[in-house]
Amino acid sequence: MTDSPAVSNPETAAVLNPYVPPAISPVRSASGRYDRSIVEGPLPAAVWKLAWPSMITNIFGGLQGIVDHVMVGHLIGYEANAAIGVAMQIFIVAIVFISSLFAGMGVLIARFAGAGEEERVDRTVYQALLFTLGLSFLVLAPAGYLLSPWLFDLVHSTPSVRAEGLPFLRVTFLFSFGMLVFFMVSAALRSVGDARTPMILGAGMTALNIVFNVVLITGMGPFPALGTTGAAVGTVLAAGLTSMYAIFRLARGGWLISFPRGRGLRPDWPTIRAILRFGMPMGIQGVAMNIGGVLLLMFIGSLAQSAAAQAAYAISYTQLFSLVTWTSAALLGAAAAVVGQNLGARRPDRARSAVHVTARIAMACGASIGVFFLLVPRQLLAVFGMTDPVVVELGTQLLRVLSVSGILVSVALVYTGALQGTGDMRGPLYISLLSQLILPLGICLFIQRTSTLEPVHIWLAILAGHALRCSLSVIRFEQGKWREITVQIDPY
Repeated sequence: MTDSPAVSNPETAAVLNPYVPPAISPVRSASGRYDRSIVEGPLPAAVWKLAWPSMITNIFGGLQGIVDHVMVGHLIGYEANAAIGVAMQIFIVAIVFISSLFAGMGVLIARFAGAGEEERVDRTVYQALLFTLGLSFLVLAPAGYLLSPWLFDLVHSTPSVRAEGLPFLRVTFLFSFGMLVFFMVSAALRSVGDARTPMILGAGMTALNIVFNVVLITGMGPFPALGTTGAAVGTVLAAGLTSMYAIFRLARGGWLISFPRGRGLRPDWPTIRAILRFGMPMGIQGVAMNIGGVLLLMFIGSLAQSAAAQAAYAISYTQLFSLVTWTSAALLGAAAAVVGQNLGARRPDRARSAVHVTARIAMACGASIGVFFLLVPRQLLAVFGMTDPVVVELGTQLLRVLSVSGILVSVALVYTGALQGTGDMRGPLYISLLSQLILPLGICLFIQRTSTLEPVHIWLAILAGHALRCSLSVIRFEQGKWREITVQIDPY
């Protein structure tokens, strides 16, 4: 499929930001700050240029969780693995709402970058930072600290899991700002076409995290052995230092994004409202998806061998399955950025072709990782100190199911990212409610009420949800209703 012409027509005009100044070409920025190969060059190269650094960034970020699980699994036992897994699942429900708002920020930034509007890009970045810090310090930290005990009770955690996980969760909630700012800055950079800077930041944060964890989990020198709490302290220290450096660079300049110059630093409510308008459905979607994960933990907690099943779920699904989500989440971000910039540059047909290219890459990545889940599941679990026979059996069973889910999730996330890049946030929301909540939880509830719920039933319910999400995401994008979406901010 050839690229659509740069000259607008009644169909393409509907997706354009109405505030593109006539003097600025829709394809080339006046100052040339942004990389225009995303809207002009070969599509596979454009997608891969954004995807591979993001994959490495996600790997760096995921390594932090893996290091936590490996160390506490060997030093403390599988109860500690279950504690961190349950705590992070709870934390993600809260943090994903805020971080999902960055999808709304990304829609605006990608459109503005594609149209060459640098001042609007910088303004959106700054307002997103203000909003992130406000929610982190004023809402997430106090609410998370107070509600943590109740949240552990909600998922039916055993006393040993609760004792290990409660301090971990409270520390993570109190100092969540570092992680959120890192996610926000990384998303903004990728939206303008810079995926390498987040990779460098992620590498530095991971290196710090590993050093802090080795010192604080085991206790070295003058520092006491903090166990699972040390894992939380190490993570928030690394994220906080990295985010403070990122804020310093935004203020000083030198990146493709920066704080706006020559304007007041007060909140700009039209921009914040625009971020919320596009980001709120994604925030609700993210919360719904992770509430589904928490409710699955409730079903797992009701099993006869709940601690073993939770440990298997924590390692197989939240850690090893990250090998799939690291790559597919990177491709999600690449699809969103490429689609958004090409719509901003008035190239909707090129945006559609980019999604198909990205989906093919995602299928190959998901299938490659699934082979390892099928062939060497016990060896993968052994890396995390999983030696208990029951835990190993349940984890192996789950990994075999996830070998198929990996392909489905990879494709689903690409099309989710594509819909996000167009500004279609409601479609992914409805799809997530059906596939991540109603279907898998309905299957578990039905079996629990009519028979005896077993771990394999929960694993298959997860697979069914992934299959539905993949199918509906592809159908939604191919309908083409995203061509009618406009991106607009009230005049500053």
